[in-house]
Amino acid sequence: MQITINKIRPKRGLAHAFHLLLTFLLPLLVYVMVATNIAWAGLLLILLSKWRMLAVKPRHWPANVRANAIDLIVGVSILVFMTQSGSHLWQLLWVVVYGVWLLVLKPGSGVLRVSLQALVGEMFGLTALFLRFGAANTTLLVFASWGATYLVARHYFASFDEPQTRFFSYLWGYFSGALVWLLSHYLLSRGPFFQPVLLINVIGFCLGTLYYLQETDKLSNLYQRQIVFIALALVVILVTFPFLFWDKAF
Repeated sequence: MQITINKIRPKRGLAHAFHLLLTFLLPLLVYVMVATNIAWAGLLLILLSKWRMLAVKPRHWPANVRANAIDLIVGVSILVFMTQSGSHLWQLLWVVVYGVWLLVLKPGSGVLRVSLQALVGEMFGLTALFLRFGAANTTLLVFASWGATYLVARHYFASFDEPQTRFFSYLWGYFSGALVWLLSHYLLSRGPFFQPVLLINVIGFCLGTLYYLQETDKLSNLYQRQIVFIALALVVILVTFPFLFWDKAF
């Protein structure tokens, strides 16, 4: 006897619309918390939205935390951006960005979607860190940068069959933390632009692109030379530009 199993497809219509409404309700509630000067409640709300990652046996908690780390980083970062915004219009813009993240980008599971999630998580997370704690103790910045970039790397390599995921993630976290420590002695920033954040994201994006092309058999010698040249040029510009033209440019 042959048994046919029908795949369960996600429902559309009213139920799907209600699900989307509930999902978008989180950014709106966070905005209300920030607008009423109780941002701590918004942080608590973001953390409570991930309650399911702890609703399992404790031995599964580390894996669940790693799997949900990027979503938490993006959510907390947007909360920081809202609190640092000078007007309600900018805060509402961040509500839209958060909604796009929750409804469009976060549910993706393909290699490109996961790579984009990692890029957004690293960019938002480091920017929010320096925006909120840029004047804090160097040790805090180094360890926070290490932790954030380590989790981002774990998320990125999750979509590849990479046996050295843990080693590469630790290596990227160590490099990022060391770079933050090195630049902390002459930390330069202008508005939301921080030199360590820009350098880490540029280098990380170029290395991630090289790895992706290598894993998909699309990396030619020409592409490799072009990406390395662009990375070196951007690093030189980001290192020298602030010292030579920062005050004149702004």
